[in-house]
Amino acid sequence: MTNYREILRLASLGITKKDIASACSCSRNTVADVLKRAIGVGLSYPLSEDISDTALRQKLFEGQDGKPAYKMPDYDYVHREMAKSGVTLTLLWLEYCDQCRETGELPYKSTQFNKYYADHVKTTKATMHINRKPGELLEVDWAGQTAFVVDTDTGELLPAYIFVATLPYSGYSYVEAFLSQDQNAWITAHVNAYNYFGGVTRILVPDNLKTGVEKVTKSVVFLNKTYQEMAEHYTTAVIPARVRSPKDKASVEGSVGIISTWILAAIRNQQFLSLRELNEAIEDKLYQFNHKPFQKKDGSRATAFSDEKPYLLPLPLNDFELSIWRIATVQYNYHISIENQNYSVPYEYIKQKVDIRLTKNTVEVFFEGNRICSHPRLYGRQGQYRTLEAHMPPNHQQYIQWNGERFRKWSSKIGQNTAAVVESILTGYKVEQQGYKTCIALLKLSDKYSVARVEAACEKALSYTPKPSFKSISAILKSGQDKINEDTSSTSDTSEYGFTRGADYYTRSND
Repeated sequence: MTNYREILRLASLGITKKDIASACSCSRNTVADVLKRAIGVGLSYPLSEDISDTALRQKLFEGQDGKPAYKMPDYDYVHREMAKSGVTLTLLWLEYCDQCRETGELPYKSTQFNKYYADHVKTTKATMHINRKPGELLEVDWAGQTAFVVDTDTGELLPAYIFVATLPYSGYSYVEAFLSQDQNAWITAHVNAYNYFGGVTRILVPDNLKTGVEKVTKSVVFLNKTYQEMAEHYTTAVIPARVRSPKDKASVEGSVGIISTWILAAIRNQQFLSLRELNEAIEDKLYQFNHKPFQKKDGSRATAFSDEKPYLLPLPLNDFELSIWRIATVQYNYHISIENQNYSVPYEYIKQKVDIRLTKNTVEVFFEGNRICSHPRLYGRQGQYRTLEAHMPPNHQQYIQWNGERFRKWSSKIGQNTAAVVESILTGYKVEQQGYKTCIALLKLSDKYSVARVEAACEKALSYTPKPSFKSISAILKSGQDKINEDTSSTSDTSEYGFTRGADYYTRSND
């Protein structure tokens, strides 16, 4: 299904209709039609947060009529004419429109005309020279060759993977070595490349590697979520190269070969004891590579870049912060567990699956694309809890109003025995908060009976054990044992109404 929201977002960035069509896997005629309809109904990006994809589609295509028949151009003729000097697609489209008017047929619009020509070129494997615009494209890839870093502990040679980013217009390049090709290295390489260039291109062309592209189908490209976030942070559009189509990123493929010779071959006999040493050597060679004079024209890649740099988009105020996405289920205690740390979620989402976005400093929780809460990220001791009162059910929120100090003050006002029981409860758990529920129950006993009876019950319970339980105190109150005043000294005296059996009573008969 066409992603109308993404079409409007990319158009707001000034991306051409052709590139939007490539990024959204649809025809340029569709892009033009969507943009025209959006203007007609008064829609512009950013859209209102409450408009869903379904509502957006209905808004754009209310009362759509059937499609009229158009005349298909002769693209074999178009391709032959394109090989001639000075001939452009715009000129050939205007000639095609004139022919349609003479025959009374309906011509395609220029966007659809160009789209069908691109399909023809792809089908027939025809090629044509593409003139790059300054600041338009950045092509990125991993080099096939690797460098090596010596492990100072074992002497083992560790492979270092080479990231290459090239601006096709000027040929200006950025190179950096990493010890892995994981997502962290991939995103870090892009951030460093943008900082090196001092700006951002409108379009980013990577290969179809897993750290950037999750899945490619005939009609849709599914980008990695973190990679998509990075593109939005830098306001650029990601248009991956087609599978097994190196011509889509010929500049970086060429630069990879040249860099492999110019940089990697030049340092092949050197030993590096750290990744930092290797990247310092690469930086020196990269400077020479970018400032080396062209063979067939004046200047160098650096001088050509000085002309291109004003066309780059400005860098955002802050570098992109790498994020990791996880999926979790909200447990019955309205918390999610991520990397052995626990974070609260509004209790309404209990047993729902939520998306978790982890950055270095924050944990964000999303449900169906909407952020429902966020927390500062916890580090250190495992099993910690980060709980917000607003996330609790109403009957749980009452407990958060109490703390250990308040329970101690309350119990000391009743009496020293109650204070001793409360202190025993609070210190009897590994985490003090685990005793709050018991203290609340003890407090409710003073409402049901009286503070005097609770104090007496605590005194009696302490006479049995130094750590009485709530259950034993409650039993004493229910049975009324707290009302019985025992006099231990009187138990040894004989009551004035008592009697003593004589010895004859206990003498057993021998009969």
